Amino acid sequence: MRTLHAAPLLRRTLDEEPTRDGAVLVDGDRIAALGSLDELVRAYPQARVRRWAGTLGPALVHDGPLPPAPTPRERVHALFRLGVGAVLAAQVTDPELRAAAVRNGVALLGSPRPPALAPDGRADLAVFAADGGCLATVVAGRLVHRRA
Repeated sequence: MRTLHAAPLLRRTLDEEPTRDGAVLVDGDRIAALGSLDELVRAYPQARVRRWAGTLGPALVHDGPLPPAPTPRERVHALFRLGVGAVLAAQVTDPELRAAAVRNGVALLGSPRPPALAPDGRADLAVFAADGGCLATVVAGRLVHRRA
């Protein structure tokens, strides 16, 4: 099922200025399209629409040690609460931690890369409030964190 993630502001990269009323069409684990919400709703009327407050953009790449937590699963979920969708493989060498990361869809990267939203790219998205807190994280097209 296709899902449109929409927010008052959309940022394709962390460096660019956000645009108003943007949306990202997710099909499975990939980004199918980017554009204005109105244009994408017209083009994909059957898509489910998730409206988020804040700024929608690419999920972050975490390049340091994972946050401490009692279990590997909780360490991975601590990343999701920060808006992270990818980590450096060198930071998850423990087999249990690596298995938890893979099981939860975290991308394991050989080197850092700037996060970006692009058609045909992996659907790793995050929504941030004005105070910088993460409101939602989508990893490989799957909603993995939503702040209550």
